[in-house]
Amino acid sequence: MNLDRSVLAFAGLMTLLSVALTQWVSPWFFLFTAFIGLNLLQSAFTGFCPAAIVFKKLGIGSGAAFR
Repeated sequence: MNLDRSVLAFAGLMTLLSVALTQWVSPWFFLFTAFIGLNLLQSAFTGFCPAAIVFKKLGIGSGAAFR
């Protein structure tokens, strides 16, 4: 799995987790969902993604989007 797919999988997992936490724990977890969406939006425009930096340091190979 390359870096791009890892970042997308992580974003999807965090989104599903935040929706579940909103449903079962507290409605305030919608802020976590909003944070994930804003982070995805800013990374689309700037190319900067903190998760990509972490995954790169873990040794996951580079993809086309995050170098």
